[in-house]
This record gives sequence, C-alpha cells and structure tokens, in this order.
Amino acid sequence: MDYPQIVQSDGNIDWEQAAQKYLSIIACENEPLQVKATLELARLSKQAPEATLASTIPVLVRLLGDSRPTIQAAASYALCCISRRVDGDLSSVVGAAGAIPIILSLLPSSRDWFRRTLLRCLSAVVSFDIPSRVILARIGGLEVILDLLGTCSGDMKRYLLEILSALALLREVRRVIINLGGLSFLIEAVSNGKIISRTRAAHAVGLLGIARRVRHMLVDMGAIPALVGLLRDGDTPARLVAGNALGIVSSHVDHLTQVAQADAIPLYVELLKGSEPLGKEIAEDVFSVLAVEEGNAILILEHLVRILHGEDEGAKVAAVDVLWDLVCYKHTLYIVLDSGVIPILVELLRNGNGDIRAKASGTIAQLSYEKASRNALAEAGAIPVLLDLLRGNSEELTGCTLEALINFGEDPLHRDHVSDTPSSLAVQDRLTRNPASNEHMSRSMRLMNSEQLTSEPELI
Repeated sequence: MDYPQIVQSDGNIDWEQAAQKYLSIIACENEPLQVKATLELARLSKQAPEATLASTIPVLVRLLGDSRPTIQAAASYALCCISRRVDGDLSSVVGAAGAIPIILSLLPSSRDWFRRTLLRCLSAVVSFDIPSRVILARIGGLEVILDLLGTCSGDMKRYLLEILSALALLREVRRVIINLGGLSFLIEAVSNGKIISRTRAAHAVGLLGIARRVRHMLVDMGAIPALVGLLRDGDTPARLVAGNALGIVSSHVDHLTQVAQADAIPLYVELLKGSEPLGKEIAEDVFSVLAVEEGNAILILEHLVRILHGEDEGAKVAAVDVLWDLVCYKHTLYIVLDSGVIPILVELLRNGNGDIRAKASGTIAQLSYEKASRNALAEAGAIPVLLDLLRGNSEELTGCTLEALINFGEDPLHRDHVSDTPSSLAVQDRLTRNPASNEHMSRSMRLMNSEQLTSEPELI
C-alpha cells in the first residue's frame, strides 16, 4: 500500500481509502505488488477497524485458494493476523467466507512456516467461532488433525491440540473421537497450550467420562494427572472445569487412590475454601466420593478440622456440609471419632451462625445413630445444647435437633439426661404436634460402604 496517498494531514490513516487501494492492487494481477500489499495489510491488521478488515476477508480467502505459493503464503499470514485479533470477532467472518475447506486442503502438503501459519489461523478461527468448528468437523477435519498430530511436534503440535480441544466440544466429534484414536491426544491437550484451550479439552474429557467404559479408558491414558495439573495451574474457570471433570473421571472405587496420589485433595480443599459457590459444590461432591477410600477419608478429615478451626465462615459451612456426607459411611465413623471434630461440631452448634448451626445439627443427628459417636457427642456436651436449641429455631434445625434427641432418648445410657430436664417436655410436645417430623426423624441412616459402591459403581 502506498502510504503517502492514504495518510491524512493529521497523520492518521484513511482506512476506507486504504481498503480501496488494497483491492485495486489485488485487481492489477501484479504478483510482487499483491504480495507486498497483503503483507502490509497483515501488519496493519491490529489497528485497522473491523469493517475495513471485513471487506478484505473474501479477497484474502480467494487469494488463499490461488495456485501461486507466494500469494497463498501472504494471504494465509494476513488471515492469521486478522483471525487472531484479541476480540476474535472477525474469526466468524473468516470461517463463513470459506477459508476452512481451503486451509484443510492445503495442510497435508504444506511445510514449515506455511503449515505453521495455516494451523495458527485455523486454531484461532475454531477457537472463537462454533459454526466454524462444525464446518471443520463435517468436512473431515478431525481425521486430518489426528493424522497431523501423529507427525508434528513443537508449536505445530500445540496448535493442532488447540484445534482438537475446540472440535471435541461438539457432540458429533465426541461420538467418533475414540474410534479414530484421538482420546490420548485429547488428554495431551489438557496439559498443553493456552489455558483456555486446556480448559476446553478438560471439559470435553469430563463429558466423555460420563460413560463408564470411557471413564476407565481415560484413566488408563493418564487423564487424572493431566486434570490435576490444570486444577493446580489454571485460572478460576479452568480450575472449576478441571475439578468437575476430575470428579467425573475418577468416580469409581478403582480410581480413588490415584486421585489422592496425584495430590488432588489439597487442590479441592482450595476450591472448598474459595469464593466461588460452584467450586464449593464441586469440592463437596468430589470429597463425598473420595471418602469411600479410607486413606482419602483420613486426609480429607484432617483438612476439614483445620478449616473448622479457622475464621472463614463460608469455608466452615462448606466443611460441615462435607462432614455431613462423610459420616454417612460406616467406615468413616471411627475416623471421625479419632479426628477430634466432634467437640468442634458441638461448639459450632452452640455458637455458630444460622447456616453453620443447621449443617452441624444435621451432622450431629446423623452421628447420633451410632453408639460410639453418641457417647462422644454426650461427652462433648451435645445433649444440653440440643435441648436449648428447641426454642425458636428454623424448621430444618429443629427437625435435626429432635432427631438427635430421640436417638439419645432411646439409648439407656443417655435416656436420663434427656428425660430429666424441663426442656425434654418440648421434645414430646413437638412430636405430638408435628407427626411429619416424626417420619423425618425415623428415617434410617444413609450408610454406604465400599463394597456397595464396588457392586453399584454408577451410584457415584
């Protein structure tokens, strides 16, 4: 482009005139001039207005399909620069203009700088634009990308993995990716490339892991350490996606030990303590599954006790919620007793805020079904605290309080401590006036053991 003719008196470029100048140069069929103007367009693409660039994209796509290598190379570079603008808004224009089939046809025979430029352009287009992913998938793009992944390395492989991670978000791609041998590459994509690309790959892995057969394949191919790496190194959105995907992939008793060995438990503790509500939910769900394995349960309880000793009220609520799930397993009861958490629960029930009290009362009610934990609760002073809580509290808190007191009242060792106090009249009165709560309190404890989870793995 001839600068003196398009630069205004104030030093700014007249972009409309520049675009017309470029189009006129392309129309003249002077190859060296066309190449020079196209490379200049690429250089100016970061500062040019979208409308100006959009008007040149159909021309650039036509040049990409040209038979002259120098023209193709210059056009691919310009399209790459335009597609990789920070906002990504023009990637859809590039895809809709027909660039994807041309790039795909050029890739197998391309080499070195030209191939790298084509891959960078294609990666940007499919990363930003969902319809472009569909186009690429439906013209055989997955097969081409997988073939190239088997031979490329370095930056080229990284761009290929980014393209694969974008394609794998399509259901039609996930249906065939296993049969085409792409699962190992998808796991590799979780560990390589930009965080946003790694996050897409992790999301796809989680979606694939919903199927039990695929879940085992993913674990055998190294999905657990790959997802743990993203859970450790990613930004907040990446950590949420990786944490959720890891929970799905590892949700079988055969995989629970591997998760702990990969040091995932402290990372889930960070999610539990974080400010993202979704992160807390993910951590709670994963901990309730990981605790099926005894060693995991011990480690999780150690972290929960530390949280409950701290000052973060939100983290405490989440920790007690996890604890409520953990005491539903038979094999964790003795771990809970050894952890020293019961006196902490009683203190939270006595002095905690409303939400913590509600969670603590539910956990204590669950513990009150077992003799050993009833004795530990009584020794920690739970009975008088429960009796005091009968007055003026929420329905959920009152229901759990009554549940626990009835279990104490049916225990000969503790019956007198419940019936000999004036507040015990409130227990009987509540039961008489609210038969519905009686049904709630007489429910059997949700006890699961590892044998049940082994025989019915889909329960988790």
